[in-house]
Amino acid sequence: MERTNNLIRLRGELDSLPQFSHENHGRRFHRFTLNVPRLSGAIDRLPVVASESLLDGLDPCAGTMLTVTGQIRSHNLRIDGVRRLLIFVFASTITVEDGEPINEVTLEGPLCREPNYRHTPLGREICDVMLAIPRAFHRADHLPCILWGRVAQKIASCHVRDTIRVRGRLQSRIYTKQTEDGPQERTAYEISAMEADAPEDF
Repeated sequence: MERTNNLIRLRGELDSLPQFSHENHGRRFHRFTLNVPRLSGAIDRLPVVASESLLDGLDPCAGTMLTVTGQIRSHNLRIDGVRRLLIFVFASTITVEDGEPINEVTLEGPLCREPNYRHTPLGREICDVMLAIPRAFHRADHLPCILWGRVAQKIASCHVRDTIRVRGRLQSRIYTKQTEDGPQERTAYEISAMEADAPEDF
């Protein structure tokens, strides 16, 4: 894959027709969900935002196989006084293209929180990290990553401001949150890292 600090490549099935999302500096953007199956058979339902110009001429319909390249972005949004971190794919190219599913992510950036290293009830090692991936205009995308096994061990010894590189996939996870109105089903997005490089590897 091309060396970059934030790159994602997806191939999956369009869940439904793109819907208008917002307008920014005279450009119109649309939002859609791409369904990308894993080897296990589970399906990651991933939100994609694309400019209207990228979609012009494609004429996609639900069930169409699309290949999307771009970056993973984050956006802080306040809903009823509660801050939520929105994660989505910002598309740079879109093509109609059949083939095997693809879900490939490369990220490189500093840790903005101390790693959270722990064990599952079955003894599997896990490490959660939050990367601050720099982009233009002194902004950064804050992206949660989960690492497993030896990769988790390796990154657990890193600290805030250490730059690490991860390679893996973007996954969706449904969870239940207890609220004042009762339990609500929500979807979280995170990068599941299969490989990672610590500062000493650079």
